[in-house]
Amino acid sequence: MDNGNEGAATGGVAADRLRSIIERVERLEEERKALGSDIRDIFTEAKSAGFDVKVVKQLIKLRKQEPAEVEEQETLLDIYRRALGM
Repeated sequence: MDNGNEGAATGGVAADRLRSIIERVERLEEERKALGSDIRDIFTEAKSAGFDVKVVKQLIKLRKQEPAEVEEQETLLDIYRRALGM
């Protein structure tokens, strides 16, 4: 029973606005899925080039951090290693 008023609020909900939000989220989820696939392909390429993917991921994580934060973590890691006799 469409009265040609799709944009009208139904039960206090603006149907067009809600549909727009849902469709935008769905598009972004598809993009994220595609990006995830692209990233996996790059890690596969890195592995086939002889790189250790776990180490590459650690480097990516470190590059996101501030230098002082990285230095503090490395210092603590060194202290903990020495405490364990490593």
